[in-house]
Amino acid sequence: MNIKIDIVSDVACPWCYVGKNRLEKALAMVLEIKADITWQPFQLDPSVPTEGRDLKGYYAAKFGSEEKVQQIFQHMESVGDAEGIAFDFSKMERTMNTLPLHVLMLEAEKEGFKAKLKERFFKAYFEDATDLSKTENITELMAEFGWKGVKVEAILANESLYEEVKEKISYFQSRGVSAVPFFIFNEKYGISGAQSPEVLADTMRQIQQEMQAEIPINAGESCDVASGECL
Repeated sequence: MNIKIDIVSDVACPWCYVGKNRLEKALAMVLEIKADITWQPFQLDPSVPTEGRDLKGYYAAKFGSEEKVQQIFQHMESVGDAEGIAFDFSKMERTMNTLPLHVLMLEAEKEGFKAKLKERFFKAYFEDATDLSKTENITELMAEFGWKGVKVEAILANESLYEEVKEKISYFQSRGVSAVPFFIFNEKYGISGAQSPEVLADTMRQIQQEMQAEIPINAGESCDVASGECL
């Protein structure tokens, strides 16, 4: 039985990386359930300029002090250790505007590797401290998927793709998504935050039970109300 899962997230969100790993653990707990997963775009801060910002200064301004930022980083690294994610914020120098990355993932979806690219972006940013505000770094990364530089540049220059991503973001915001990760099951049930694998697994079991309880409607001999014909 398949359950559709839309995951609204942003590459610059460490909890989205954690949420991805926890969902994978949850799916391993409910092997009888198959998931059709689609990554959906979101931007935590669309005001970040194209050239990015100094990461530590950006977070210090956002959270009030360098001490507070260090506490947050240490907590995230501890959480990452438990999830098999090697967060290392000491190596990270710049944050970035993630809209171009969402544009690339939109096109990657057409070629069937959006999920792999999402994971690669997560790893590049949070574990390898890759500056994803630089086009040359993005181009080098996309070469791993067989995309040449000219193709990457053409995609990043396509304004219609940016508008398409923005429309998707606006759609999920209109549905009440204001924090990520946000998991939407069968376009009906929403779970906010990087919940534990147990919570995610229990949610999928409950949805499966509901789906199994639905009475199937089979077409048989009948009379059509509009035409009066009885077939």
